[in-house]
Amino acid sequence: MVFPEVSGIMFTADPISGHRHTISIDASFGLGEALVSGLVSADLYQVQSDRIVKKQISKKELAIYSVPEGGTITEQLPPELQQLQALPDSEIFELAKLGEKIEAHYGTEQDIEWGFADGKFHVLQSRPITSLYPIPSVSDGKFHVYINFNYIQVMTDPMKPLAISILSNITSFLKKNPASSEDQLLRGAGGRAFADFTGALSLNPVRKRMIKALKGMDELMASAIEEVTSREQISQISVPKKIILRVSRRLSTIIIPVASKVIANLFINDPRKANENVRALIEEKVQEIERKVLVVSGAERIRLIKQEMEMMAPEVLSKIVVYFITGIIASGILEKKLKKKVGEKQSAMLLSQLYKSLPGNITTEMGLELADLSDKARRYPEVVDYLQLGNHKNFYEKMNTISNGAEFKDKLNQFLKKYGMRCAGEIDITRPRWIEDPTQLVPSIIANIRTSSPGEHRKKFKQGEMEAEAAGEKIVSQFHSFEKRRVSRLVYLYRKLMGMREHHKFAIIRVLYVYKRAILEEARTLVGKGILRQEEDVFYFTLEELIDLIENRFFGNVQEMVEVREKQHELYFKMKSPRVMTSEGEIITGKLREAKAPKGAILGTPVSAGVVEGIARVVLRPEDAKLNPGEILVAPYTDPGWTPLFTSAVGLITEVGGMMTHGSVIAREYGIPAVVGIERATEIIKDGTYIRVDGTEGFVQIL
Repeated sequence: MVFPEVSGIMFTADPISGHRHTISIDASFGLGEALVSGLVSADLYQVQSDRIVKKQISKKELAIYSVPEGGTITEQLPPELQQLQALPDSEIFELAKLGEKIEAHYGTEQDIEWGFADGKFHVLQSRPITSLYPIPSVSDGKFHVYINFNYIQVMTDPMKPLAISILSNITSFLKKNPASSEDQLLRGAGGRAFADFTGALSLNPVRKRMIKALKGMDELMASAIEEVTSREQISQISVPKKIILRVSRRLSTIIIPVASKVIANLFINDPRKANENVRALIEEKVQEIERKVLVVSGAERIRLIKQEMEMMAPEVLSKIVVYFITGIIASGILEKKLKKKVGEKQSAMLLSQLYKSLPGNITTEMGLELADLSDKARRYPEVVDYLQLGNHKNFYEKMNTISNGAEFKDKLNQFLKKYGMRCAGEIDITRPRWIEDPTQLVPSIIANIRTSSPGEHRKKFKQGEMEAEAAGEKIVSQFHSFEKRRVSRLVYLYRKLMGMREHHKFAIIRVLYVYKRAILEEARTLVGKGILRQEEDVFYFTLEELIDLIENRFFGNVQEMVEVREKQHELYFKMKSPRVMTSEGEIITGKLREAKAPKGAILGTPVSAGVVEGIARVVLRPEDAKLNPGEILVAPYTDPGWTPLFTSAVGLITEVGGMMTHGSVIAREYGIPAVVGIERATEIIKDGTYIRVDGTEGFVQIL
């Protein structure tokens, strides 16, 4: 129908970076068939705000043309046309304007096929771009930078609306009006929570500290923030003085008491009872929340949950995290002194040994106790056979019918009483907890039985303690007189306090489980009234919507909304969420530092020293894990719910994380080499491949 001299594809948003205000045009001579089939490389033009910001002219050797009698012919282009710009600038601008009109007509970004014939453009097809990642919603029209909170919590899976709604209240204590939905620092997009710290990032001293902190969480994220904050758009942001004063006042009420406690811990306090005191605090807090939340009902209960979440961060920081902060500062001072004395390489080796088998780490203890549970199971062949059958309905009830099942069940109950509120992806309140579905633990139990001998985990932990003690003595021996006493104190603080890095999250997860039980009680009432089909439907509503549901103020078809959000949630699983993005939709990827690595190696962040070779076992969910002796765990992320697998693995690779994220810390404690922050590691490294992990330099080789 149209015989174009030039044709191509136009995206009204950049399909690669996601930038919503970039029109991207591919153009080639002749019919678009040559371009679509990959026969030729097309020119690429990009237009932003009536400016051509990119022009990439390709060599176009061939073109496909229509012939009068029907059909097409492929022709070799003459040399003078091969390097010629397919569309002149004036026509690029004309086509871009046409793209803007089409997008405005449909109300969403478009993927458009076009042809240019007889001096005019012909639009052949237009459809929505389905690959763009959603942008967090703001109404001020200003430039914002969003940091993926899921990545900070090393949990890349999408969450349901209730989970994001609950988490979004954690930063509300910084707002002028905590109850208001405006100025929200955590917002949902694509099933993930994104933190909007644009104002803080525009302030130079704050930005430097944030980037330093982010480097410990995820190197690529820190690099992306460095890149985007170097742009002119950030320098143009002005934070009103009244907001800076308000936030400073709120933070000072936390920072001043925390600072005084940290100083006292560094120089005066004996940290021996810190672990015991914090655990007592957590227990007291959980009981207090239970008393408050479980004695009220209805909308009052949901409002109370919201208020309690708003005060969670100040309480956790001032009462729990303060000990770990002391450990971090002691670690930094010790590292600096040691580097000066023995050099960087020797210092890194001694500190990695000092980190082994840290006392008091709740997550490490959980891993050891699960291995104890595995040892209990291995004594009873009937129990092991039962577990290997896979997931069962009535898991508990059926266990009583097998020989020695009751004894194993008692041990399992003891474990669940302490840790049953945990699971993989545990920051998502809607995820089934271990106590709700104990079969999630079965693969870890079987893996422990398959990969280790009875009591081996305890022997390894004891060996780690001995190595750490020897490293501590060696570190202290490098110094003399007064400095020796100071370094000895730093080593002591390091060992006693660095293991407390998991306490604050454990406290939050325990409280979240109390909230979950309370919300499910309200859901039960809504099911009884016929408002919800099943209790789990409540997960697809925010806290505010849930209050409206309970108070009969919710307008709209409830079942229809649940079905729509269910489908959205399934779609979000297919979307790769960005570490950092802007309010223009642009995805900032960041770059890893230069590494001493062989040609062809896959680069990541080194987080646990050592080199190991073995079979790669790609595990997307811990409940599907089937680890064998000598295998290296390759996972999208690892939070505390993955810890039980660490006693079985000889090495670790993850797609997200940094030096201070959960998997890295546990890998160092267990003394297994680890490299994290490898984009698409679970796709690049095939299950069953023989690989080498270099946790010292930070690379992986497929052998």
